[in-house]
Amino acid sequence: MTAARRAPAMVFLAFAFSYFFSALLRAITATLAPVFSAELGLQAADLGLLAGAFFFGFAATQLPLGRALDRVGPRRTLLTMLALAVLGCCAFALAPNRAALIAARVCIGAGLGACLMAALTCFRQHFTPPAQQRANAWMLMAGSLGMVASTVPVQWLLPALGWRGLFWVLAGLLLLAMAGVAWLVPADRPQTPPGAEDAVGGYADIVRHPLFRRLAPVAFVTYGGLIALQALWAGPWLTRVCGWTADEAARGLLGINTAMLFTFMAWGAVMPRLVRAGVSVLRLMRWGLAASLLLLGMNLLLGASASALHWAAWCVATSFITLSQPVVGAAFPVQQAGRALSAFNLVIFSGVFCVQWGIGLLIDALRAHGLADDAAFRAAFAVYAGCSAAAYGWFVGVGRGDHHNPR
Repeated sequence: MTAARRAPAMVFLAFAFSYFFSALLRAITATLAPVFSAELGLQAADLGLLAGAFFFGFAATQLPLGRALDRVGPRRTLLTMLALAVLGCCAFALAPNRAALIAARVCIGAGLGACLMAALTCFRQHFTPPAQQRANAWMLMAGSLGMVASTVPVQWLLPALGWRGLFWVLAGLLLLAMAGVAWLVPADRPQTPPGAEDAVGGYADIVRHPLFRRLAPVAFVTYGGLIALQALWAGPWLTRVCGWTADEAARGLLGINTAMLFTFMAWGAVMPRLVRAGVSVLRLMRWGLAASLLLLGMNLLLGASASALHWAAWCVATSFITLSQPVVGAAFPVQQAGRALSAFNLVIFSGVFCVQWGIGLLIDALRAHGLADDAAFRAAFAVYAGCSAAAYGWFVGVGRGDHHNPR
C-alpha cells in the first residue's frame, strides 16, 4: 500500500484510539457502580449524578468546541482538550469525597468532548459522503470496543489496581493517545477564519435548519438514552432487577457492548453501499427506531426476565439513531461542519445527562414511596419509554411535511 493510500487509515486510527478511551471512561461507571455503592455509600441518584457529570462536562464544551474546530482545526483542538481529560483522570484518582469525584468527572467529560467531533469534522473536510458514513460507523465501533474494555477487563484489573489505580493508568494512556494525534493527524486547515462566522451562518442558522429540528428530539431522548443505558443503567438493571452478581453483570455488559461492536462494524461495511444506491438514511432510521420502541416495551413487560441479551437487542435496534450524525454534517457547508456536528452532539449529550440522572432520581423517589427495586426500575424506564415514543412521533410527523429532506 502506498503512503498516499495508507495516510487516511493512519489518521483514522489516531482518532479512533482517542475515542476508544473516551468511550471507556464514559461507560466505566456501569462496571464500577457496585464498588462506588459499597465503598462510598452512593445511592441510585448519586450514581446517576456521578455518571451524568461526565456528560454535563461533555455537553458544556460543545458550542465553543464547534467554533474551535472550524476556526482552529481538529488537530490542535483535540490535543488541547485531551490535556484537560488527563488532568481530570488524575484528579479523579486523588478525589477524597463525592464532590471531588463529581468535579473530576466533569473535567474528564469536558476534555473528551472533542474526540468524536474532531474526527467527524476532519472526515467531513476530506472524505466523500459514503466514506464519511463508513468512518462514522467505525469510529463508533472503536467506541464500542472501549465500552467492551470497560466491562470484564476493568473487573479483572480492579483487584490489582483498585479504582484509583485504574484512573492513573488511564491518564497515562490518554497521554499516549495525544502523541498519536500529534504524530499522525495532518496539520489543521481552518475552514472559518476569525470574523467570518457571520458570512457562513452561526448556531442560530444551524438550530433553525429543518433537518436539525426534525432530529433534535430523537437525538436528545433516543440517542441520549442509548448511551445512558450502556454507560450506566444496564449494569444496575442486571444486579437490582435481574438479581445478578457484579461479575455476572460485568459479563452481561461485555455481551451488550460486544453486540454493539459488531453492529457498528456491519454499519461501516453496509452504509457506503446503501448511500451510493440512493437508500434514504432517514427512512432506515424510521423503521429501525420503530423496532427499538417495540423491544423497549417488551423488556419492560419481561421485567426480571429482561437480561443482557434483551437489552443487547434493544441497543442494536436503537443503533439506527447513530446514522444521523453524518447526515447532519453533510447537510451544512464544510465551513459550518464543526459547529453543526458539535451543536447536534450538545443535544445528544444533554439528553444523556438528563436521562441518566433522571432515571436515578425517579428510582429513588419511587423506592421512597414503597416500591421494590424491580418495580421502581420498571416504572422509571416506562417514563423513559413514553418520552422515546413522543420523540419518535415528532421525527415521523415533522418528516411528513419536510420537503427539504427525504423520508
